[in-house]
Amino acid sequence: MTRYSEEFKYTIIKRMMPPNNESVSAISRETGLSDGTLYSWQKKARANGIAVPGGEPEVEKWSTQDKFLIVVETASLNEIEMAEYCRTKGLFVEQVEAWRDACMQANGGIAQQAAQLQKDLRQKDREIKDLNKELKRKEAALAETAALLVLRKKARAIWGDPEDD
Repeated sequence: MTRYSEEFKYTIIKRMMPPNNESVSAISRETGLSDGTLYSWQKKARANGIAVPGGEPEVEKWSTQDKFLIVVETASLNEIEMAEYCRTKGLFVEQVEAWRDACMQANGGIAQQAAQLQKDLRQKDREIKDLNKELKRKEAALAETAALLVLRKKARAIWGDPEDD
C-alpha cells in the first residue's frame, strides 16, 4: 500500500476545489490514483472543514455542505479579505452572502415547528388514549351483552320459555 504525503494529498484536493473544480475522474486519469482513493481524500477533507465541491463547475449545484463550509470559512473575514477569498475561489461575494443568509434562516422556524409538532403529538396521544378507553368500554359492554344472551338461552333451555304459559 502506497502512502502519500499530506502535502501531496492537499495538492490533489486543491485541484478539486474552486476555482479549478477538476472532476475526480479527470484527476484519476491523469494521476493514476483510483476514484475511490480520491473520493476518500475528498470525504476526509470535508470532515476537516474544507469545501471540496467535487468537480462541479456550476457553483449553484454544489452540495449544501460545501456551501456551508464556505460560509464558515468566510465568517470572520472583512470585506477586503472576503473579496480576495472569493477571487481565489472563483466565487462572487454576493453568492457567499446569499449562502450565509440561507444558513441563518435555515434554523429560524425549526424551534416553532418542533413546539407545534410536540403539541400535536400530545393531542394525538390524548385522542388515542380516549379512543382506547372508549374501545375497552364498548368491548366490556359487548362481552356483558353476549354473556346475558348466553344466560338467557341457558335459562330457557332449563326452565322453558316463560312466554309459552
